[in-house]
Amino acid sequence: MTTPLKPEKLLAFDIPKAHDDYDPRDVILYALGVGAGLSNQIDETSFLYEHNLQVIPTMAIVLGTPGFWPMDPQSGLDWRTILHGEQRLKIHEPLDTFGTLIGDIKITDIADKGAGKAALLRASKRLSTPGGTLVAESSEVWVVRGAGGFGGERNLPGDPLPSIPDRDPDFEVILPTSVTQAAIYRLSGDRNPLHIDPETARNAGFDRPILHGLSTMGLVSRALIHACCMGIAQNLREVGLRFTTPVYPGDTIRTLIWKDGSDVYFRSNAVERNVVVIDDGSAKIAV
Repeated sequence: MTTPLKPEKLLAFDIPKAHDDYDPRDVILYALGVGAGLSNQIDETSFLYEHNLQVIPTMAIVLGTPGFWPMDPQSGLDWRTILHGEQRLKIHEPLDTFGTLIGDIKITDIADKGAGKAALLRASKRLSTPGGTLVAESSEVWVVRGAGGFGGERNLPGDPLPSIPDRDPDFEVILPTSVTQAAIYRLSGDRNPLHIDPETARNAGFDRPILHGLSTMGLVSRALIHACCMGIAQNLREVGLRFTTPVYPGDTIRTLIWKDGSDVYFRSNAVERNVVVIDDGSAKIAV
């Protein structure tokens, strides 16, 4: 049985800074982990070949991150109860294909949905060069199942994600995932067993290992790049979304996209299971 989260212990936990040296091999491995190259309809050689290589902007989320840090017992979290709720990313400087970046993560907000219900926590990361240039900022909201009841605000502060427009979408992009996609994605840093070990997945209430939410986010960002950015990855400047249902490796993901100048909105569903997997998606692009 899950016990209520202990905010004072969590807020006192010092998340280690992460220092990442990366090169084109890492860029390509990340692209494979978010499904690049699986579609027969879209040429993604530029994400997979070191000649004129492009970096998918969502790689900024995995760079400068000390792995799945809630697995450290000192955090006070039971990592097996955690689900990814929301993710946001803002790119300040386009990612190079190689370099050194430093990530600094802070837990900024905690909310209590009540006894026996979930706790919510928001962690934010600043990704910078060793010289101090800010490259990207990201934030994530985690749902910690059954960890409510410690007392505190019911909702996290901040603006909610925008709603999807009430009209027909402008674009539809369908992209496959592979049955080995989670196994590849975890090599970019998130080694949570939920995504590879059948027993861990069953204990968490899933039929089989699920795909990392951030792998799905990378897949959907590829859809946005192709539909709205003329295939130019660095034109995608911001992405925010809410994870609604886990994706299973092998699912086909349909992304519906609404474009209004530099503002983009999107929603994604798993075709075979007819369930929405990402909602309230928004992005900003260079125009």
